[in-house]
Amino acid sequence: MPTRPLVRWPCALASLLCLLVVLVRPAEAQLNLRVGPGGAFQPMPIAVADFSGDASLGPLVSGIVASNLRRSGYFVPLDRSQFPETPNFDAAPRFSAWKEAGVQGLVTGRVTRDGSGRLKTEFRLWDVLAGQQMIGQQYAGDAANARRMGHLISDSVYTKITGIGGFFDTRIAFVDESGSKERRRKRLAIMDQDGANVRYLTSGEAAVVAPRYSPATQDITYMAQTTGQQPRVQVINLETGARQVIPTNAEMSTSPRFSPDGRRLVMSDQEGGNASIYVMDLGSKAQTRITNANAIDTSPSFSPDGREIVFESDRGGQQQIYVMGADGGNARRISFGEGSASQPAWSPRGDYIAFTRQRKGSFAICIMKPDGSGERVLTEGFHNEGPTWAPNGQYVMFFRDPGGQAGGKLYMVDITGRVEQPVPTPSYASDPTWSPLLDPQR
Repeated sequence: MPTRPLVRWPCALASLLCLLVVLVRPAEAQLNLRVGPGGAFQPMPIAVADFSGDASLGPLVSGIVASNLRRSGYFVPLDRSQFPETPNFDAAPRFSAWKEAGVQGLVTGRVTRDGSGRLKTEFRLWDVLAGQQMIGQQYAGDAANARRMGHLISDSVYTKITGIGGFFDTRIAFVDESGSKERRRKRLAIMDQDGANVRYLTSGEAAVVAPRYSPATQDITYMAQTTGQQPRVQVINLETGARQVIPTNAEMSTSPRFSPDGRRLVMSDQEGGNASIYVMDLGSKAQTRITNANAIDTSPSFSPDGREIVFESDRGGQQQIYVMGADGGNARRISFGEGSASQPAWSPRGDYIAFTRQRKGSFAICIMKPDGSGERVLTEGFHNEGPTWAPNGQYVMFFRDPGGQAGGKLYMVDITGRVEQPVPTPSYASDPTWSPLLDPQR
């Protein structure tokens, strides 16, 4: 779906940023959220008008944009009953009226079809306070891609206002769970980040555990276990449907993850009572052992530049987080404090590592800098596990299990911990993994 600008005017981005107060600094992205009396976070008021043109698809696309912006936690779309006018896409809105309605940003759009039925979706983002357009773009594609156009527009609006990369045009792979806890079926499933378009990639004959998206390709690696057999590492390509079982020399291989270029897997191979980290070249299937401690080393994750690997190990007596070179050299512990630390995941921006901290019977989703400094809790409760990063490094998704016969549900939280949202799934769900941004040309 190619995109081109409609109009590019000088924008008063700073006027909106000072109200949302989202600042991105070169070395580190830091959210300074606007807080009101009592410390309550105040998201930016924005309006998303019904897109004109096609009577069914116009409101669908604009509804997706409004829903996405609301779910990000940084915007609160104005209820349509409070709109001061129905804006004309081809004319500037009445800025004074929208300002009176308390709006700071306004999105207008139009969806039309050509003679062959293909869609053209246009939108404009208006800075109400400055009285000018901030951005205007259009997308073209099949009618089946109308929802994706809504996600692409959402990413453009989100990025233009916050300065942070988008995350709406993405997918989530996860483990779909059904049945009682004693006879639970665990299938690999995939969906849009907002819960739409769910597809099941496995039948449930083998239980699926710990799927991980490739940062560079449309591949997912996961572990599949049939009753009475050891789990096997597998890779599925989402474009072709091709699957392959990854051959290893170990009794059991676990926690596979892709390298940043998608050409290698890093995983934990267990032989006897110990587990070591191995790197496998997916082309040649050659394996290289990079840890050799008398310990359980597992859950490895590459840094986004591929130079380092974070992993968990009990080599100090308790599961903690360590960082080493990609060749296994210079391993050093970075997690300290109360309780154990596990399941590390390196942010795509490289600025943080997310992990699970267990202490005093509770599980917290935390982040810290790669040197171990700046640790903070994003959310804590009875059982939170499995952090995975959005491609913009601004949100962490995880699953929460309330205990009992119920199952897990997916949630996402931003890196300030102020914004937490449930992620809809058809049934119980666990082990989410976030895709990179999709190719807008497809």
